[in-house]
Amino acid sequence: WVEAETPVELVLVMTVEPGFGGQKFMPEMMDKVRTLRKKYQSLDIEVDGGLGPSTIDAAASAGANCIVAGSSVFGAPDPGQVISALRKSVEASQIKS
Repeated sequence: WVEAETPVELVLVMTVEPGFGGQKFMPEMMDKVRTLRKKYQSLDIEVDGGLGPSTIDAAASAGANCIVAGSSVFGAPDPGQVISALRKSVEASQIKS
């Protein structure tokens, strides 16, 4: 875990097995995000892997505030529209918390 003697500003939680894009989101990783958010309210928590319109709410609600959504954005016909939808979802989750 993050300790005072090893301060960090951001923790990356991989939500797929590292290696290549387009993999399926691993919802069980949200337990790690929730635990980190509970212990470190001001920490930036980034999630990377399998994130898109159908999974973003789970990540944002768990406490992630930085999202990597490569395949869902760059594989979309309108990347700007996907980015806008993802941003709105994260912002809505932050308001609820």
